[in-house]
This record gives sequence, C-alpha cells and structure tokens, in this order.
Amino acid sequence: MFGKVRHFLFLMVVLAVFVTGCSEDTTLPVDSGSILRDYMASENLDLDDMLIEWIIAASSVYPNQDNYYIMDLRSAEDFSLGRIENSVNTTLGTVVADAAANTQEKPILLVCYTGQSASHALVALRLSDYPDCQVLKFGFSSWTGDFDKWTANTANIGTGHENWSTDATAALVEYENPPITATATSGSGILAERVAAMTAGGFKGIPAATVLAAPGDYFINNYWAEADVTTYGHIAGAYRINPLTIEGAEFLNYDPEATVVTYCWTGQTSSVITAYLNVLGYNAISLKFGVNAMIFDALTGHFWPGSANYPIVSDS
Repeated sequence: MFGKVRHFLFLMVVLAVFVTGCSEDTTLPVDSGSILRDYMASENLDLDDMLIEWIIAASSVYPNQDNYYIMDLRSAEDFSLGRIENSVNTTLGTVVADAAANTQEKPILLVCYTGQSASHALVALRLSDYPDCQVLKFGFSSWTGDFDKWTANTANIGTGHENWSTDATAALVEYENPPITATATSGSGILAERVAAMTAGGFKGIPAATVLAAPGDYFINNYWAEADVTTYGHIAGAYRINPLTIEGAEFLNYDPEATVVTYCWTGQTSSVITAYLNVLGYNAISLKFGVNAMIFDALTGHFWPGSANYPIVSDS
C-alpha cells in the first residue's frame, strides 16, 4: 500500500511540473506595437492629428510674439547671438521636459534654423499632451536674414537628373507592421518610451543629393497629392502614400525592413512624418529641404520666399 501511495505522489509531482512547464511555454508575448497603435488611434494621436494647424508663418506671429511660449532649438551660441525676445533655449532631447516650464500655458511655438528639427519636436510634444503646439514655418531663417540657413540650400540638382522621373509612382505593396520592444505594457507607457527614444535619437535627415544618387537604396515616399506628382515628377522608384494613417492602415504600405525616406515641398512635413514613423518603429529619415533642394526654380508654390526683417535680441 505504501508503495502505491509513493508511486501516486511521484506521478502527481511529475504532472504538476509538466502542467507548469506547459503554462510557461504557452504564455503569449506582449505585442507592444499593436498596443501602441491601438492606443494612438483611440486617443486622436494619428498622423493626421499631428498635421492639424501645426505650422504658422512669421508674418502671422509678428508683432504678437509675446502671446506665445517660444521654444528655440538652435545652438546655445546662436541663441545668444540672436533670438526672438522672451524665447527660451531648448533641445530636441529635452523639449518635452522643458515644455513643463510654460506655467502660463501659452500656445507653444517651436523654432529652429529651418523649421525641420522643430517639426520633430512638434511630434514629441503633440504626443505628450501638448496638442496645440506649432512650428515656425521656415524656422528662424524666415524671421531674420541674419540667420538665414535656407537660401544656400535651395537647388536644382533634380532638374535633368537621370533619377528624376516623370513615370507613374511605384505600385503599393502591403507589409507587416514593424516590431517594437518596450518595458511598459500600457499604451501610454509604451508611447512615452517611444517618444523618448525618438527625441534622444536626434533629427533624422538626409541630403537630397545622396538620395538622388542612389534611390534604390531607400524606400522613398513622395508625400504629395497625385496632381503634384503629375506636374513635377518624382524621384525614380518613389511611392506615393498619402493619406498615411494608423486608422486607415496605410502604414502597412511601408517596408519595415527598409530605410524609409519621406520627402515633401520643404522638408518640414516630411520631418513630422519621419519623427512619427520612428515612434512607430520604422527606420525613417527626412529628405532635407524637400524639393526646394532639387527643383527650386520649377516650383510655382511652396518655395522658400526669403527672410523677413523682424526684431531680435541678443546677449551682447
């Protein structure tokens, strides 16, 4: 009898170990990417929400600049040499934390040299409970010619280039979503981690000449309306994915294993898209200065208009 009891107990122990082992082996991993996307779509944090009244011209700010909390992302040295009065210096890496100093809760205006780095910052802030922040169009270059970084970067290298095409854009293909890893398990927590990773990575930009020389090295999206592509052409092999939302699943047309290059008119909208794509887990970069750096003289709109001459202050 005792032997039977001992044998029974042994079998129970083995069964317990087996069941426990199976339980551990069948535990499903957390799909951080799916949780993140669902959360962002449900909280009105889709890409089209980033692009609502997000950019403002210097002529619409001056002379009422005191109505804004102006966050300037330029270097501390250039900020010291000249800035909009009452603006504060910040960096892309610290912009979310620094925005908390806006105790008067004024509308936030983001300023950089050209409007492109500030567009990364806009995504960081809009995804961090600052939905009404805006970017100064064309950056500080538009405010004063003393710090113009735009004029020297307009060019016509695409005109007549073998990789500037008038053919139809490439046919769309559906891909899987990019996998992401996170320590948080809630949508808000994962989003905070992804925003922090994006800002810590700095501005993601690439010169037009580099992409034109070897477009096949990149997954290129021309973020234009179809009529604009028909009018001007596009980089050879480019896709045209617009609209581009989580809710509409257009993100599935991006290759998650490729280096994604987005371009637009000025590099500012593409900077917003690039920052957003990096939050979602893509390896994305923005074509700097957009088509202003490729076919400037051919443009009939959306081109660099030159600097104004609005007042600035300095430490000297």
